[in-house]
Amino acid sequence: MHGEDTDGRVADPSCSVPIDDLPDGLIVTDRFGTILAVNRAATRLTGVARERAVGGDINEVFPFRDHDGREWWKCLDPHSGLRTRTRVPERPLHLPGGQELHVTARLVRRPPRSGDVERVTITLRDGGARARLERSRADLVSTVAHELRSPLTSVKGFTATLLAKWTRFTEEQKLVMLETVNNDADRVTRLITELLDVSRIESGRLEIHRQVVDVAARARRIIAGRVAAGEPEDRFRLNVADELPEMWLDADKIDQILGNLVENAVRHGRGTVTIEIESVGWGVAVSVRDQGEGIAPELAPRVFRQFWRGNSRRRGGTGLGLFIVKGLVEAHGGTITVQRAPEGGAEFRFTMPAGTPDFA
Repeated sequence: MHGEDTDGRVADPSCSVPIDDLPDGLIVTDRFGTILAVNRAATRLTGVARERAVGGDINEVFPFRDHDGREWWKCLDPHSGLRTRTRVPERPLHLPGGQELHVTARLVRRPPRSGDVERVTITLRDGGARARLERSRADLVSTVAHELRSPLTSVKGFTATLLAKWTRFTEEQKLVMLETVNNDADRVTRLITELLDVSRIESGRLEIHRQVVDVAARARRIIAGRVAAGEPEDRFRLNVADELPEMWLDADKIDQILGNLVENAVRHGRGTVTIEIESVGWGVAVSVRDQGEGIAPELAPRVFRQFWRGNSRRRGGTGLGLFIVKGLVEAHGGTITVQRAPEGGAEFRFTMPAGTPDFA
C-alpha cells in the first residue's frame, strides 16, 4: 500500500508532486477505496484531519452523497465500465453535515489506456464559493440589463419619434431630443467600457504602459475638465508638495483613477473637493476628499466591491467606478484605502511606488 511521506508528497515514484501546494482539495485512494493521501486543502474543506483520513476507507471517512442520497463511491465503482474510462465528471456532492462540495475524479490505470485501476485521485472544490460566483454572475447580468434598458429605451424612443414626425418639431425641440440621445449613447458607452475594464482586472489581462507622469499636472487637467463642464471653480482645491519623485505610470489609467475619485466626490459628497498630492517614503500618495456625509466604518470594506453604491443609488452611476479604481491602483503596485476625512466626508487615499519601469 502506498502512503504519504513527511513533506506532503504522495509516496509513489510516479506521483511526486507536493500535494499541499495544490489550491484544490485532493484525496488519493487505491482501487479499493483505502485513502493513501489527502492534502491540506482537503482537510480544510471537509474538516477531516489528515491523521484520521489516511489509511481509512473513503466511504467511512468521506461519505459523499448526491442530491438523491446515493453513495458517490458506489456509483463511481472503479472496477466496472470500460477499461478506457479515466475521467469522472464533476458533480455537486454533500457530506453528512450538509456541506456541498464539487467533486471530480480520475482513474489512474496501469498500463495507462487499458489496464486495471491502480489509484483514484479525487479533487474537491468549495460548493459555496461556486454558488457565490454564480450569484455574482447573475447579479452582473441583472445589473447590466437594468443599466442598459433605460438609455436604450430613450435612444430608441427619441429616434423613432424624430424619424416619424421630423417636420412637426421645431429646431429647438429637435436639438433637445438629439442631445438626449447623445447623452444616453455616452452612458451606454461608459458602461461597456467599465465592463471591459472589470473583465480585464478580474482575468489579470490589464496592461500597464509606463511613462514619466506628472501626477499634479494630471490632477489639474481633471479639475479643469470638471470646471469646463459647468462645476464652479471654487469647489476644487489642489494641494501639491514642493518635491515629488519621478513617477513611471500609465498616464491614461492615472487619469481614469483621478477622474473616478473626483466624480465620486462630486456625485456623492458635498462642499469642497480637495486633492492632496504628497511624497511618501516609497513613492507618492494622493488623497481625494469631500465634506459630505462620509462612509460609515462598517461599510468601508464594501466600498471597492462591484456595483456597490451604498445609499446613493438614486444618484446614478453603475457602482463599478471604485472597483475599477482599486484594480488600476493595484495593477501599478499601489494600494488604496478609504477613511473619514478631517472635515467630515470621505477620503480616498492611494499610493503609487516611484522608480523606473525596471522595478516600479
